[in-house]
Amino acid sequence: MSVAMERFAVLDARTTALTERLLRLAVSGLPRMYREESDEFAFTRAFTGQPGDLTPQLRGTSLRYGAIVALGAHFLPEPEQKTVLGGRSLVDFIATLTDRVGDNTNLGDAALVAWACAQSAHPLLRVALGRLQKLDRLSAPQYVVESAWVVSALAAARAQADVEEHLSAARKRLLDCVVPGSPVFPHTTGPGLVRGYRNHIACFADQVYPVQALARLHHSSKGGDAAALAAARTTAEQICRLQGPDGQWWWHYDARSGDVVEGYPVYSVHQHAMAPMALLDLAEAGGDDFAEPIRRGLLWMEGPAELGPDAESMIHDDEGVTWRKVYRGDPRKVVRALNSVTTRAVPGWKLPGIDTVYKPRAIDRECRPYEFGWLLFTWLGGLA
Repeated sequence: MSVAMERFAVLDARTTALTERLLRLAVSGLPRMYREESDEFAFTRAFTGQPGDLTPQLRGTSLRYGAIVALGAHFLPEPEQKTVLGGRSLVDFIATLTDRVGDNTNLGDAALVAWACAQSAHPLLRVALGRLQKLDRLSAPQYVVESAWVVSALAAARAQADVEEHLSAARKRLLDCVVPGSPVFPHTTGPGLVRGYRNHIACFADQVYPVQALARLHHSSKGGDAAALAAARTTAEQICRLQGPDGQWWWHYDARSGDVVEGYPVYSVHQHAMAPMALLDLAEAGGDDFAEPIRRGLLWMEGPAELGPDAESMIHDDEGVTWRKVYRGDPRKVVRALNSVTTRAVPGWKLPGIDTVYKPRAIDRECRPYEFGWLLFTWLGGLA
């Protein structure tokens, strides 16, 4: 495979070798998540048993994850594309994805498929855009992640189709949803989609996908889009300011203030792909330098500090996986729930001692196709 060398310029020797290893792992691991019987990717490849005696199992399917793999596979040479896609060409695979977008499809799924069509200049792009527009109820609250994907898809398509009216409305929805004065994005663009006690909670994905979308919007606009770029910078600077001491990208934020509500789980995909993806897109669109937090985040993968001095690596070449996350192991995600309730009442307040009771030492032994799709997209692609 060929790499986007301008992206590797932010890395040093150690993180370059690590990223190249991860890219090889993605190409070897993705075929093991493909369901040949139905020509689609599994939702997850999960492992049961104990270390040294683990058994993998494919569970479920995901149109969304297939579209993300297509976005990443686009940057592979054709033989490796077919390796990743179960022997199919990228054109054929995207056509199948487009055919599966129907009236009941999730908005985010439809946006990702349209984005994949736009990126590859697929002949079914106008079909995918038409279905996306039909599904996008601009007057109704939407999840911020999916709203960001709509912006990214339309920004990618604007040189090939007339999407300006839809893009303008999607841009406004994304920019207007931020709580005035907050440096981070919320979880939804309006009320009614989540329970009241946690409607102030936003996650890491709610930050990186808008940063990426707004950077790409600015880059695709004639003369740029200063407001979009400024919003992306504000959020990127906040998540970098709050990055953990060992490079962790934290999971939950208070959408009113931008403070961390709950740090765990720490997800591998955030460390090796999603954070670098958004920060590199922003750097290429606006010239910001995020090299240090990107490198620190990558190094967490080699041996999470949470697991002690003899920490197991999150990377397993023989199995073709990166373990999904390190988490607290708390039943029914009790720490997240309690922190949501307490910070709702008093911003910044958490129950004393809860970090001592529930320490983040558990590993989620599964891997999902989108993790490797974004990895390929991040390090092999770029705005150039």
